[in-house]
Amino acid sequence: MVSRFEGRVAVVTGGVQGIGQGIALRLAAEGAAVVIGDLQDDDSTARRIVADGGRAAHVVMDVRRPGDWKRLVDEAVGGFGGVDVLGNVAGVTNTIGPDNVVELTEAGWNHVVDTDLKGVWLGMQAVIPRMLGGGGAIVNIASMAALKGLENLAAYSAAKGGVVSLTQQVAMEYSPRGIRVNCICPGTIDTPILAGITDEMRANFTDAHLIPRLGTPADIAAAAAFLLSDDASFCTGEILPVDGGWNTKGSAG
Repeated sequence: MVSRFEGRVAVVTGGVQGIGQGIALRLAAEGAAVVIGDLQDDDSTARRIVADGGRAAHVVMDVRRPGDWKRLVDEAVGGFGGVDVLGNVAGVTNTIGPDNVVELTEAGWNHVVDTDLKGVWLGMQAVIPRMLGGGGAIVNIASMAALKGLENLAAYSAAKGGVVSLTQQVAMEYSPRGIRVNCICPGTIDTPILAGITDEMRANFTDAHLIPRLGTPADIAAAAAFLLSDDASFCTGEILPVDGGWNTKGSAG
């Protein structure tokens, strides 16, 4: 595998499992030192990277808390010398109650928006001052729900739509100063969050894609690695669907 991140330091949230883990492993495989931030006290991804000859650390943190972001960035700077790239991945769906606009509770709204949107803002706020002067790259993970809206996902769709808009705003502000900011909108990705779905639901999710399968964390990691690397040096403010053709299929009529 190429070593596009040799000598660089990556911060990745949500790196214990799913898309975040996929991105952390991909960046490490390409030479990055990776600092993983996650709410779970599980350093298995970091240990896996180290066992494979890489450099990594794990910080238990909550993306909704500015002080936790400071600890995460301090670990990257103190342990590895800086922050060159950020993968803003950590996110949730509404596990508190219904997520349709009428039955959605304030607690449910806050649970999703504070993690999925506020957490992305706090992450960029924490790392950008460290990138100024030396440059950097950021990838924020949104969702196809940001572009289309999905039934019974009011708070989630709103939060991810905010991630898209925030990505473009920050790109406008900081790209002239050497920091590229892009966003990925995944289709349905086969992560632990889908572990409890029925075979019928899995078939419906698969059928929504032109490519007849669910996406994998590795699919998103490959796109993220491109956007975070110098190969994407002329890309900023981009919103990249990695959705198996979901958007195209949904637009056909």
